[in-house]
Amino acid sequence: MSQLNIYPHPKHYVAVDCAIFGYEEGELKILLYPRGFEPSLGKWSLMGGFVQDNESVEVAARRVLMQTTGLREIYLEQVAAFSEPDRDDGARVISIAFVALIPIHKHNKDMVRESGAVWWSVTKLPALIFDHTAMVQKALEGLQHKATNEIIGKELLPSKFTLMQLRNLYEAIFQKAFDPGNFRKKALSFNVLEKLNIKNTTESKKGAYYYKFSILNQQDNKSKFLENK
Repeated sequence: MSQLNIYPHPKHYVAVDCAIFGYEEGELKILLYPRGFEPSLGKWSLMGGFVQDNESVEVAARRVLMQTTGLREIYLEQVAAFSEPDRDDGARVISIAFVALIPIHKHNKDMVRESGAVWWSVTKLPALIFDHTAMVQKALEGLQHKATNEIIGKELLPSKFTLMQLRNLYEAIFQKAFDPGNFRKKALSFNVLEKLNIKNTTESKKGAYYYKFSILNQQDNKSKFLENK
């Protein structure tokens, strides 16, 4: 249904920018692409786009993610609005930043390749357009906050994983080491991980049991995971 333009106020563009995080080879990574139009043609950017007339910002963000990764079921959370008047050289654009978590091993590599997108380690990011560096920092802080309040990994790890692999993910997110014994004790205390009768024999001679996230106990994962560390 069309709407009348009855408000005598300035009109602005609204965009979405998605900080798409993945985890691979012990590194937390983010998906960036070379911007395909002016201003800042060819410079590295978050995946994003303009919100269309028939879209909410959430629908627009999921459209961007689908067009980029081929995935529909993606963890997505709004991070912040970026609205400085001069943030975009092309026009007055208000951008809503989102954080998305995807399993790198499941995304459509051909679609990513066609867009020119590349996975970058969060510790080795190139210069980004506009205020996208601030967006990445805000998104990373949001991811760290989420990891502080609950055990994460379901969206980033394979369906089965060892506690060492879970700890390695946390160390990549926070860029610091955690004591193995304390981490194991805290992780298991939440009762959200189900131990499998299968071992990974590559981590030690004795082998390490695989775990998976327990669907029944997901709602119990509410305590502060890194409290008192």
